[in-house]
Amino acid sequence: MTLSTLKEAVARAATLADSGARRLLGITGPPGAGKSTLAEHITTALAGRAVLVPMDGFHLAQAELERLGRAERKGAPDTFDAAGYAALLRRLRDPAESEVYAPVFRRDLEEPIAGAIQVARDVPLVVTEGNYLLVDTPPWDAVRPLLDEVWYIELDDTTRLQRLVARHAAYGKTWEQARAWAYGSDQRNAEVVQATRNRADVIVRIS
Repeated sequence: MTLSTLKEAVARAATLADSGARRLLGITGPPGAGKSTLAEHITTALAGRAVLVPMDGFHLAQAELERLGRAERKGAPDTFDAAGYAALLRRLRDPAESEVYAPVFRRDLEEPIAGAIQVARDVPLVVTEGNYLLVDTPPWDAVRPLLDEVWYIELDDTTRLQRLVARHAAYGKTWEQARAWAYGSDQRNAEVVQATRNRADVIVRIS
């Protein structure tokens, strides 16, 4: 199935929210494809019935990345606490949980912040977005079975890379640094994500 408008995406998400039990919707795609934008649009449109819990809250802290020698690959699969993310998704699926708190990643600080997002028991839809939701190798393979549906956002590489360069520059990198990161580390991660496309339930192409 393919979704080609925001209206279609919101309608499908609303159907999940109205199903009678909590549902977890995953939105994935390569860096710069628009995951956060779509997820935020859906949760805003379903005001009160959906909460956004980004995967990026499980970035390892900068000090830990430096200790592990992974700081120059920040954003790669092994720079996240994937097991912690899966554990949070299990809690979000558990009807016995009265409320769950999730972390958030602050781009201005380049650090995750714990306990930043409250998910109350009566919220019927949790939207989670991130690069590696469909990766089928450990420890990421624990994620997909915990999601009711996963959407893959597709965007042409030219536009996607332009967005990435601009985003990195907006958060303090020089233009040269931003371009090097987008075409280097980010692009290697994008290739990992693009290889998971065929596992998605829905393809999203919104220009």
